[in-house]
Amino acid sequence: MAYSQPFPLAQPITKATQQTFAPDLAVRLICPECRDPNPNIVEEFSSGDLVCGTCGLVLGDRVVDTRSEWRTFANDEGDDPSRVGAASDPLMDGIEQLDTVISFQDGGSGIARELQRAASRSQSSRAERNLLTAFRDISSWCDQFSLPKTIADIAKQLYKRSDEEKLFRGKQPDAVIAACIFIACRQAHVPRTFREICNLTHVTKKTLGQCYKALEQAFNLTPGASATHANLAPSTGPESLVVRYCNHLDLPPKVQSYCADIIVAAREHGIADGRSPVSIAGGAIYFTCCLLNTPKTLKEIGDVAGVSEGTIRLVYRLYYAERTKIVKQKWIDEGKVHMSYLKDEGPR
Repeated sequence: MAYSQPFPLAQPITKATQQTFAPDLAVRLICPECRDPNPNIVEEFSSGDLVCGTCGLVLGDRVVDTRSEWRTFANDEGDDPSRVGAASDPLMDGIEQLDTVISFQDGGSGIARELQRAASRSQSSRAERNLLTAFRDISSWCDQFSLPKTIADIAKQLYKRSDEEKLFRGKQPDAVIAACIFIACRQAHVPRTFREICNLTHVTKKTLGQCYKALEQAFNLTPGASATHANLAPSTGPESLVVRYCNHLDLPPKVQSYCADIIVAAREHGIADGRSPVSIAGGAIYFTCCLLNTPKTLKEIGDVAGVSEGTIRLVYRLYYAERTKIVKQKWIDEGKVHMSYLKDEGPR
C-alpha cells in the first residue's frame, strides 16, 4: 500500500502545468480466442494460472495467491483471519521489523551476550537504531504526559521526516523530540506550553525554540499545519488552556464558559495585550472565580498554571479596572454574577 509522504517540505508556489498524457483506462483483458467483450476469466490458484472459463485458454501464469496461507481447523465457522506477520507500519517503512532474539541461557559462558552484540550490529544500521530509540522516547514521554497515541504518531512522523531531510545534524535528539511533541500537540488541538514541554523533556526553552523554528520553516508550519498539507491550526491560546486548568482545579463547567467569554471580551478591548497565554488564563480563572463566588486561592491557580501569584494578581487588576466592559450586562440582569463579589487587589 502506498502512503502519501507526511510533512512535505515547503516549496515555492508554482503555476500548475496541464497534463499532456494519461494512461488508457479503457484497456481490458479478453480472451484472444473467444473475443467476448464480457470475458469469463478464472484464477486457478492451485496451478497459478489465469484461464478463460469459456474455452480453457491459459492467459497468464504465476498468479499470486492472495488467500490465507493455511487452513483452519478451529471449531468456529468462517474464514481464517490469520495472516503472516503484523500489519505494515508506514513509520517503519524501509526498516527491518522482524527481530531475532537470542536467549540469555548459555550456562554462564557469556557466549549469549557476544551473540546478541553481533546480531544487533548486523541487523540494523546506526541510523535505524537511533530512529528506533527516538520512537521509544516519544512513546515514553507521551505516556508520561497522558497524551493519546495519535499525538505520538504525529510526532514520530515529523521526527522521521526531519531525520530524512538531515535538518538537525549535531543537534541534541531530545530537543528535536520535544519540538516534534510540541507541534503534534498543536495539530491535535490539545496544545501544551513551552514550559510544560521543557519540564517533561528537561530541554532548555532556548534550544526548544530553535528546533521549533527550524521545523516551522522547513515544513511550512506557520502558524500550524497538518501532516499532509499546510492548513492553519490554532496556536496555544488562553481559551485552550482554561479548560485543562479548570479540570485540574475541579471547577464546575460554567466557570469554563464564563471564563472563555471574559477572555474574548478582554481581547476585543485590548485588555492585558502582550501577556503570555498562561498568565491570561490564570488571571481570567481567578477573576471568574471571584465573580461567581467560587473560592480559589492564588496559590492553587498558580500551582496549576505554573505562574507566580504576582502575575495572576497583575492580570486580575487589569480585568478589574475594566470590569464593566468584559462582564456582560445580561449575566448581571439574570442574577448569575454579582459585581460586589469582586475585590480590589491593589498594588502590593
